[in-house]
This record gives sequence, structure tokens and C-alpha cells, in this order.
Amino acid sequence: MNLFNASAYSKRMVGSDQDGMDQSTLEEGPPSRTSSSDAEHVEAGRENGAEDAVSGQDRGASKGSTQRSIRDMLDDEGETSVFVNRDLVEPDTIIDEERIVGRDDQLEAVVSYLKPTLQGNRPPNMLLYGPAGTGKSLIIGAVTQQIVDLCQSKGERFGVVDINCQPINTLDQAVFELVQTVANDVDAEVGVPETGVSTKKKYRRLYELINEHYDSVIFILDEIDLLVGRRANDEPAYSKLLYQLSRASNTNEIEGQVSVAALTNDPKFMEDIDGRAESSFNPRDVYFPDYDANQLRQILENRRDAFRPDALTDDVIPLVSAFAAQSHGDARKAIDLFRGAGDLADERGDEKVREKHVRESQEEIDKDRSLKLIEGLTTQKKISLYATASVAHFSNRSGSSVPSPVGFKVYQWVTDQIDADQMTRETYVKYVKELSTYGLISTARKSRGRGRGMYMEFTFTSDPEAMMNRIVDDTRLEAIANQEDLLQSVVSAQLREFHNQ
Repeated sequence: MNLFNASAYSKRMVGSDQDGMDQSTLEEGPPSRTSSSDAEHVEAGRENGAEDAVSGQDRGASKGSTQRSIRDMLDDEGETSVFVNRDLVEPDTIIDEERIVGRDDQLEAVVSYLKPTLQGNRPPNMLLYGPAGTGKSLIIGAVTQQIVDLCQSKGERFGVVDINCQPINTLDQAVFELVQTVANDVDAEVGVPETGVSTKKKYRRLYELINEHYDSVIFILDEIDLLVGRRANDEPAYSKLLYQLSRASNTNEIEGQVSVAALTNDPKFMEDIDGRAESSFNPRDVYFPDYDANQLRQILENRRDAFRPDALTDDVIPLVSAFAAQSHGDARKAIDLFRGAGDLADERGDEKVREKHVRESQEEIDKDRSLKLIEGLTTQKKISLYATASVAHFSNRSGSSVPSPVGFKVYQWVTDQIDADQMTRETYVKYVKELSTYGLISTARKSRGRGRGMYMEFTFTSDPEAMMNRIVDDTRLEAIANQEDLLQSVVSAQLREFHNQ
């Protein structure tokens, strides 16, 4: 049975079930008239219902006292929390500059590049790059906030338009996100719908909002390298966006000064940028290296006042920084672990954060890390992973091992269902093999027997259903998830076809 026959077969089965249901309903005949005996039972039921209602009111009064007890418990829990300012251990909080650690060179560079804004001149564009959790967003956020305050004191309007490109699939979505960000900042109407109008009209609305509300502006494009667009052979969406924004003041579409700051973990994305975009963007580079163990420890010490003075035992900060140092010096992970240990202590009603809270919180982070990696994948890689995981999840015959020909057939079906671009079989296999570098799957080369060729076999290292759920939360694959029976029938049909060959 081929792929599309499997879909049709499943649809026929669903149709026959529906037909059967309709037939049984018809055979029941019209509703019968109520007899006098039945009426007496109904009246008696009403009387009993009235008595139950009175009794229910008494129970409701009792529940009122329970509600007050819950509130008392919540108040008590708030009074014994280990935190006094939990925002300080949120990784995206813009902190005071005296809390910044180990980024003096980067701070000075960003300040020097943006300083011309205060003299009414155009600052250069910037490329901030380095591993995750090394302070790129922290530094650009701290500096731009100071410029906003200084400009306001002089009666000038400096706009900061900051978006994360990771969840954005297309150029059109990115431009709408920029429009929405500006509109929210200045409390104006978005003015264009998310769909149904051209990208050009969205650009035009973006420029209108900026010209009306800002004297100068900086666009901060975090994780810019993930904005690739849908077509693998086309110019990347990030290239088109950088070209349009970086030249907007030169073309007088934006009347004030414009700067673009691109943030990335991987500067190699610049190799795929269009020549015109590269010339227009032409950024100043600022490199952010990993934090070392001492710097991580100081970062945590500088946020110690997020907790009550006596809430941390002496071994908590050294242990958190040691765990983070093992993760290549990622300060974001250190802060997440620091906060997680405190949350765990609160959940258990403990008055102090101890070593055991740190270790247990780290165990939970390790369990969830592979799922979080999924969020950073491109749309095509997510679709490839979803199709492959669905084979592992719905298969009884091959366990969690997925033959690449089967995975590709299911991938084709999924892309058809959601009207997404479809990669070749070679590209699909390449994408899934790349996922082994994240530790999500393992791969092996298998033979189909003498003279029948080779194929790749993919084995999941963790629960494929959990991966499917995480992908659905992050993409437009919800339509497929709502057709679970149909997807399962497609998987079953393709597995039978593969094993019967």
C-alpha cells in the first residue's frame, strides 16, 4: 500500500465509522412520548433536586471556609520564600552595570559604537557573536537602556526594536514582528494584519511608526542566523532583512539615524549573505568568549541579593558555577540553575537553598535539555524530526528504530498536509543525521540484503512522543497532531510496505 492509498484508506475507514453511527441513530426511531408514570418520576426528581440544591448551598458555605484556608496557606508560603527579588535571577532581566562581570572590553566596544547616537550621528551596524549565554543580549540591552534614558533627558526619542528570530519562519513574519514590537512600545495600533497583505506594506507601516515616534532607532536581531526562510535555494531571509533595514535611512524611508545589531552564536551565517546585503550591513564585530569558572561564580555572587540574606548555604554558589562551567561557561544556564534550586526549595517549604536542591535541579535540567534543543532547529529540521519521531512513536514492529525510507515517506505526507516546502530524500537524511550531534538520535547504516541496497536507521535516545509534543508547541504542525489516527495509519502503511519488500 503506498502513502496516498494509506491516507485514502484511513479516510474511508473514518467515513464508514461515521456512516455506521448515523445508521444506528436512525434505527433508534423517533423519541417516545412520556407516560403519566414517567411524568410522576420527573416531578419527584424535581422535588429531590430542590432538596439537593438546599443541601448544596450548605456545602457551598462549607467550601467558603476552605477557600479562606487556601489563601492563608498561600500567604504563609509567600512569607517563607527564599527569594526577595526573583527578577534578578531571570536571565533576560536588564541588570545594573555594576553587576556585569568579565565583559569590560565588549561593554566599551558597544558603548563606543553607539555613542554617536547621542551627538545626532549615525552609529555603525554591529555583529555581536559568541557562544550561547556569554552576555550578548545583556550588554546590548544595558547600553541601549542607558541611551534611552539619556535621550529622554534631552527630549529626544531613541527607539530600541528588539526581536528574537528563533521562532520566526519567514521574512514576512519577521517584518510583522518588528511592526508589532514598535506599536507595543509606542502604544499605537499595529495598523496591518499579520496575513493577507504584502511584506512591502508591512515595511511601509514599520517606517511610518518609526518616523512618527522615534528620532533615531536601533534594530536588535537576536539569533539572526535562524531566520533562514522556507526555501533552501533562495537568498536567506536574514540577508533580505539586513539589507532593507541597514539601508532604510540612506533611502530616506526612515528619516532619523538607523543602526542594526545582529546577535548570533554562529557568525558563519555571514558567508551566505547576499553581496548587496553584506555591503549595506558592513558591521563592526564584537566577540563574546565563554565565561570561566571564576567569572561565573562572580556573576552569581552579584545576584545573591535575589535571595534572603540567610537563604543560601555556603556550597550553593560554588556548585552552581561548577555545573555551569561544565556547560562551556554558559551564564544563562548558571542563572537558570540558581533560580531552579531556589524554586525547588520553595516548592518543598524549605527555608534554605542547599546542595541537594542544586543537584536535583541540575538533574531536571539534564532531562529537559534535549527537548530545549529542538526549539533552536529550523522549520525543515523540525518537520523532519517530527516525521521521524512519529514513526518511532507509532511503530510496534521496529520499536524506536526508524528506517530512513519510511521516515522520508512520512515526511512527504506531513509537508503535503501543511503545504510546506519539500526537501529531497538526501536532504531529509542529512537533516536527521545532523540531529545526532545534539544527542537526540543515533544513526546506523543498514543493508536491505544482498543486492537490495543500503539505508540509514535512526534510533531515538529519549521519548519520541515528548519530542513530537515539543515540536507541535513551536510550529504549525498542530494540524497534523489533531489527525493522530490518520498519521498513525500512514506510519503503519509505510512500515508494512517497507518490511514486505
